[in-house]
Amino acid sequence: MCGIVGYIGTQEAKDILLSGLEKLEYRGYDSAGVAMISEGELHAIKAKGKLYNLRDKLRGVEDKARVGIGHTRWATHGKPEEYNAHPHTNTQETVAVVQNGIVENYRELREELKAKGHEFVSDTDTEVIPHLISDYLSSHPSSFLEAVRQTVNRLEGAFAIAVISTQFPDELIVVRQQAPLVIGFGQGEFFCASDTPALVSHTHIILPLDNGEMARLTPLGVEVYDFRGERRVKYPQTLNWNPSSAEKQGFRHFMLKEIYEQPTVLRTQLDAYFDPEWYLQPQDKSRSSQSSPSVSSQGLVQLNLPKSLYENLEQIYIVACGTSWHAALVGKHLLEQWAGIPTCVQYASEFRYSPPPLTANTLTIGVTQSGETADTLAALGMEQERRKAHPLSTYQPRMLGITNRPESSLGRLIPYIINTHANLEVGVAATKTFSAQVMAFYALALDLADRRQSLKPEVIESIIKKLRELPALIERLIEEQDRYIGELAHQFNETSDFIFLGRGINFPIALEGALKLKEISYIHAEGYPAGEMKHGPIALLDAKVPVVAIATPGDLYEKVLSNAQEAKARDARLIGVTPKNSLEAQDIFNQILAIPTVDEFLSPLVTVIPLQLLAYHIAALRGLDVDQPRNLAKSVTVE
Repeated sequence: MCGIVGYIGTQEAKDILLSGLEKLEYRGYDSAGVAMISEGELHAIKAKGKLYNLRDKLRGVEDKARVGIGHTRWATHGKPEEYNAHPHTNTQETVAVVQNGIVENYRELREELKAKGHEFVSDTDTEVIPHLISDYLSSHPSSFLEAVRQTVNRLEGAFAIAVISTQFPDELIVVRQQAPLVIGFGQGEFFCASDTPALVSHTHIILPLDNGEMARLTPLGVEVYDFRGERRVKYPQTLNWNPSSAEKQGFRHFMLKEIYEQPTVLRTQLDAYFDPEWYLQPQDKSRSSQSSPSVSSQGLVQLNLPKSLYENLEQIYIVACGTSWHAALVGKHLLEQWAGIPTCVQYASEFRYSPPPLTANTLTIGVTQSGETADTLAALGMEQERRKAHPLSTYQPRMLGITNRPESSLGRLIPYIINTHANLEVGVAATKTFSAQVMAFYALALDLADRRQSLKPEVIESIIKKLRELPALIERLIEEQDRYIGELAHQFNETSDFIFLGRGINFPIALEGALKLKEISYIHAEGYPAGEMKHGPIALLDAKVPVVAIATPGDLYEKVLSNAQEAKARDARLIGVTPKNSLEAQDIFNQILAIPTVDEFLSPLVTVIPLQLLAYHIAALRGLDVDQPRNLAKSVTVE
């Protein structure tokens, strides 16, 4: 989950490296460091803590280096101390390495190198890499690339590395093995980074490396090789990214900005997923006016997925982690209730090691915001391989990805992608990308329901029209609730536990609300199905434990209110996420986070908003780092 940057070219490297690390700090902020080569000497500067500590150390350092590497760390091996910070060097300080990932066999390599006289100063797995490279260079001093190639062939695990050496001051070597790494192309200069946000202010021409690839970057160009040393021919691609997404634009935190961006993201998705021209047609020209009930509304949903993906479909598996797992639970509800397809949602980390029995005609969906989540990618890769090995065609892999980053590893692994169009999300706690994933599931479920004719065309058209009304409703909801929830948050300064309740399609929103509060306020919070309260969790309730209940008009409305009454009878403070025009709700809840009345099936996109704002304001009032909560990183690229 660490962030890597590298530069070689005609400009001073220091400021470019710092700028890149700033864009990647969401990947880890336990420590940071840079290494640069200037006048034949290697200069490595490191600092514990967030990037501003490194920036302070570098202030006033006049370094005219034209090549360098940088790193921002999320600790795996070794405490977040300066001596464990990257870059790591060999004893002679002629080779410097930064790494994202884990070297699983570092202990054996470390003992082998110690026996040869190498000395180690850190607790990290990464430190073995520069020592191995220098060891190979001592016997084969003519080729930097070959020394790195021999080294990486001895490493076990998932890693991406960038390496520089004083013996080869005009080369930067980068390697990818199961951890993301992207090369950026400039005019007489080249960049590398763990993620594209570090590159977009310099170039939109990128080349993602694939697993088992390494590249030599020099001022003259880029050469790509595999781990056998054979040259590969690859072609760069152009990014369509807006650098302004990485700016706060007047908001106090990125998280608040990204909460406010949700209506815009949803509008973009609606235009991408559903035929905008049909929506603008007069009512009497809509396809629902056709008399035959067998007429399909196909064409209204424009995901451009092939018929073969859906044909004779009998089951769907969804693999995801964290917030994406919650979005997948909403998707499960839609796919089963609208498209009539049995759907199973599994944590990717569990799916990898206890996969379900193979079934025929099964679609596997991977959901990951970054497209780089290690467990999700590994689960999908495993599923691909075991299905390819099956002799029957009905068991062959059908794979679909839902991501905010089509250019990511997921986009190269999976043949079909639904782009969530959320643009860059900087805050570690996902907000707009969660809503975007949920909207992607609405489109997928409607597409499947249309092709399977499990919903009538006029019903599909009605749902799409109601979806198109949501962005305006959400805009008003944010404007109305932001200040109110900000004031309400003062009442929870001393609170140490929260309970979130939901039923049906809003149970995943209860889980997501609890997760958001845990992530950024460090308050213990749990989400439960409201009907399960009496089966254990009710024992936790007293006057000090607030209960947030999601109660939206529909089949389960009275049931949730009844469950809330059970909590009230135990003196719990009740907060209702519900329309304010219900007299019954006003009698039950101590506070109401009022939402507009919408169809129960569409309510998750509305009910999640107050919960995001509640978590945000409680954390902000506590003076916590909302955008970079402790121990977390945005893209989880290690197992």
